[in-house]
This record gives sequence, C-alpha cells and structure tokens, in this order.
Amino acid sequence: MKFKPNQTRTYDGEGFRRRAACLCFKNEREDEVLLVSSSRHPDQWIVPGGGMEPEEEPCGAAVREVFEEAGVKGKLGRLLGVFEHNQDRKHRTYVYVLTVTETLDAWEDSVNIGRKREWFPVEEAIKILQSHKPVHAEYLRRLQLNCSASNNGNILLPPAPPTDNTPRYSTPAAASHR
Repeated sequence: MKFKPNQTRTYDGEGFRRRAACLCFKNEREDEVLLVSSSRHPDQWIVPGGGMEPEEEPCGAAVREVFEEAGVKGKLGRLLGVFEHNQDRKHRTYVYVLTVTETLDAWEDSVNIGRKREWFPVEEAIKILQSHKPVHAEYLRRLQLNCSASNNGNILLPPAPPTDNTPRYSTPAAASHR
C-alpha cells in the first residue's frame, strides 16, 4: 500500500476530503484513457488521482497526482466535473481532462510501489471500473454525456421559463451540486 509521510489530508467546509484526478487521454479524440493499478489492490485499475495538499488548487493537484501515479505529463483541459463519494468515505473530487504529451519510463509510484499503467478504450475502461470503482466509471460516463450533448465540455441546459430563477446554462462544477 502507498504510504506518504507528512501527507496532510485537506477538507472543505462541508467535511468532504478534497481530491483531484485526471482522465488522461492519448489524444484529442478522447477515445483511449490511461488507468493505473490500485495501490491497495494491484490487480484492479483506477483513475489516477488523490488528495489535495493545503493551499493547493484543484488543477495543480490533479496534474501532480497524475505525474506521481501514472508518470505522465500533458496539456490540462477542461474541468469535467466535481464528484462526491458519499458511501464509505466523504470525498469531493475535481476531475479534469488531460491530453498526454509525455510518458516517463519510470516514475515515482512505479519505482516505490510497483504501480502499472495501461491504455484502455473508454467503453472497456467503464466496464473495468464499474465493478470496484463505480464513481471512477461515472467520470467516464459524464465525459460521454458531455461529448454527445455539450459544447466544449460545458453542459447545456434547456432554457428555463422566464419566471424561473434557475441559470440558463451551467458549468460542470455548478451542475454537480444540483
């Protein structure tokens, strides 16, 4: 299991642990996603991500976690959404899209804990994640929903009646809290 000395867990005002992650893609088509082996269960795949450090912005934490866990760098894209894990742990995870531009042969978690990484077609990744990490599978489902019904990753909502005070559009972050 991965152990990080001096790791400080950070929480938001509602008691949720602050986390960040990236869906890492081979290219702009976003049809192949990079998964990494779990530190707790090395035979299972997960989306790379982890806790935010104090004073760290979500986008910076996402890029750092991907570098540590998957050994990749890339072009950070849009915020896909903010996901809440309520079942066993109270986590609130900011999930970004990242297009990989550099892949290291050896990286921190590969050397320290033997973590592996592998590219999967999105549909296959959803099936793999569904059994043990359904929230991670939900990240990819949101991606598919956004791709088929959005413009530049922003969720478009139908116009509200004139007397309604709800927003006429929503960013992924705002939509996740409804």
